[in-house]
Amino acid sequence: MSKTHNYNSKLVWTGNLGNGTSDYQSYDRSFDLHSDGKPVIAGTSDPAFRGDPSKYNPEELFLFSISSCHMLWYLHLCSVHDIVVTDYNDEAIGTMAEENDGSGKFIEVVLRPSVRITDSSKKELALQLHHKANQMCFIANSCNFEIKHEARIH
Repeated sequence: MSKTHNYNSKLVWTGNLGNGTSDYQSYDRSFDLHSDGKPVIAGTSDPAFRGDPSKYNPEELFLFSISSCHMLWYLHLCSVHDIVVTDYNDEAIGTMAEENDGSGKFIEVVLRPSVRITDSSKKELALQLHHKANQMCFIANSCNFEIKHEARIH
């Protein structure tokens, strides 16, 4: 049986400097992301597109979504396979290609999780579970490109 889950978000553009979008330089790219009962996330465009480098941009948030979904599935799979994870961090890299007309898309994401487990005899299984986590990840399953892994188990 298939289930559906619904998610709600609210985006508010905060970058009207008084003249709206009267020209390309007249407005700020800032926005706030809201979801009931949660802290507001301040966002902007990438600095290459006149964004504020101190705020998150959509491309970073996209990469965070992939990385965090993978981690949550991985931790779940480790727990059901009796692998005790004591530390997990990921330094993911995403590559976006921009076309001549200004459009673009992500063409590659490489997750580089570093995982510490308590039982070194389960290292090989711990590595294999990254593949299964990728198959299960809701965000990865929504992407039109391969998500690669360069996992390290300690």
